[in-house]
Amino acid sequence: MQMPTQPDPLGTALGASKAVLFDFDGPICDVFRGTPAPSIASELADLLVTLTPALEIPARATDDPMEVHRLSQSAGSAVLAAVEAALTAAEVRAVKVAGAPTEGSVQALRAARDTGRHVAVVSNNSAECVREYLTLHGLVEIVDEVIGRPPLRPDLMKPSPHPLLTAASAFGVPPSLTVLIGDSLTDVEAAHAAGARSIGYANKPAKEAWLADAGADAVVLGMREIADFLIQLSLIS
Repeated sequence: MQMPTQPDPLGTALGASKAVLFDFDGPICDVFRGTPAPSIASELADLLVTLTPALEIPARATDDPMEVHRLSQSAGSAVLAAVEAALTAAEVRAVKVAGAPTEGSVQALRAARDTGRHVAVVSNNSAECVREYLTLHGLVEIVDEVIGRPPLRPDLMKPSPHPLLTAASAFGVPPSLTVLIGDSLTDVEAAHAAGARSIGYANKPAKEAWLADAGADAVVLGMREIADFLIQLSLIS
């Protein structure tokens, strides 16, 4: 890989970073590869409707487990806690059968660490499921911090900047010296809100334009691009 003579978007996003923050579902693994997200959403909706029948219509209207979780907050703390516990248990089950890490992700994690950067996983998934997956695949030692979904506060999940600000604070660096790698619009929005840079991981064809239009500082089609850039950067530094 040749380093560009002029800074390119990826170089600008990575070059000045002191901490690289990785979203979990997508950039590191496909959480629901073995246990489809719609089936988990349906399980959570069943639980929510049992506890709060008035929420049946919105609960049945989504196939996203995170949206059912967000919805449960409106039903009070006891219902929220029950749905969150069920979601966390489902996520832990899911990552056990999620398969190998995203191609290039392990190399990207290692390259970030090897170039002297702090490494964190910043996710709307539970910290429990992230740690379970990292342990299963021998990745615990190359991740400095796991910032999962804030307990009982779905309103603080991305696109809130809260998880990114928590990571920056843990590393003692300003948010402007962090970069978040994520595959969703909420990742880009959270980075903007935190004052961080963002790299969009377009793991589906349509995402390349979506992430660019949302204002990602750079967009890559594969995690290996990030690893290769960091490795080359280390060779010339």
